[in-house]
Amino acid sequence: MKIECPSIQFMILTVFEEDEKIFEALNAGATGYLLKSAQPEMIFNAIKEIHNGGSPMSPGIARKIISHFQPAIIRDGQQIFTARETQVLDLMAEGKLVKEIAASLNVTVHAIKKHIKNIYLKMHVQNKVEAVMKWKFK
Repeated sequence: MKIECPSIQFMILTVFEEDEKIFEALNAGATGYLLKSAQPEMIFNAIKEIHNGGSPMSPGIARKIISHFQPAIIRDGQQIFTARETQVLDLMAEGKLVKEIAASLNVTVHAIKKHIKNIYLKMHVQNKVEAVMKWKFK
């Protein structure tokens, strides 16, 4: 979108707050990202902010973006798990189902399945039981 109209500032106004949707929009050139649940005054102020060179975002969206760039868990000098993967592992260890993990982290089931796939690859395991056992007895 930004490539086709580089001088235009794009702000997304949507109901989607999944990580993949946010980063897809930002990668496409959006300079703001608000949820439709935002108050009209916030939307109006966001338009002014974008016009003045800012990048308005709903608070929850900003938090997701910041947490994406926060340091990952380091073990033996190597990056092992992102902060989100650590949260997923902790919830898996509590016996939570994928659907419950997604609900408690306010993301889609698809996003959690993607995190679990990455966790399995990093841990060299094939299933939840193996992952939780390795996690608990690390």
